[in-house]
Amino acid sequence: MTEPEAKDGSLAEKISGLTQKIIGGIEEIGGVLTGDPNTIAEGEFNQEVGEIREKLDEEGVKDETK
Repeated sequence: MTEPEAKDGSLAEKISGLTQKIIGGIEEIGGVLTGDPNTIAEGEFNQEVGEIREKLDEEGVKDETK
């Protein structure tokens, strides 16, 4: 893998984690507005997963599913 490809992959991973955190925040707000505890929990879960993905990327752990 060339260096530009590696940087793009890393950026894509960061965006993916950040995107998941943002979506989780929106879900959580939607759950609060509608009074749906399942949506609130799903939003919280997605935010936590986004944070974990960002931490793994910072530590240099590669995604083996790709």
